Amino acid sequence: MKGSYCLIINIKKDTEIKIGKKLGFIDFKKGCYVYVGSAMNCLESRVKRHLSDNKKKHWHIDYLLLNENSKIEKVYTKESDEKLECEIAKKIIENEESIADFGCSDCKCHSHLIYFKNSKLANLKVSSVLNSFD
Repeated sequence: MKGSYCLIINIKKDTEIKIGKKLGFIDFKKGCYVYVGSAMNCLESRVKRHLSDNKKKHWHIDYLLLNENSKIEKVYTKESDEKLECEIAKKIIENEESIADFGCSDCKCHSHLIYFKNSKLANLKVSSVLNSFD
């Protein structure tokens, strides 16, 4: 299965995390973040990797997910033969805060990590955006 995915990530307290070499240290506020990604080979494997604690730090998201203060709360997937990751991220980011340059080193997007004060707001926005692609 090919497609895009959104990870709903809960950060339990304000924390500073080093994200790779280029982004460096980033302050993450307590709350909920939505990470938008894609897997054009095997969506199930990519999501399974993100859910695992046993992985090397390769992508920006790995640095965040391996921090003790972060936890994936929910995963949304959207099957598609087209890479919709950037379109999804742009719709979710509208009127929301984001972490500049996070998760988008292979595209020209502002960010693929969006901040929400709570998971209810994050889930509502993600559901609405993903449904708009039906």
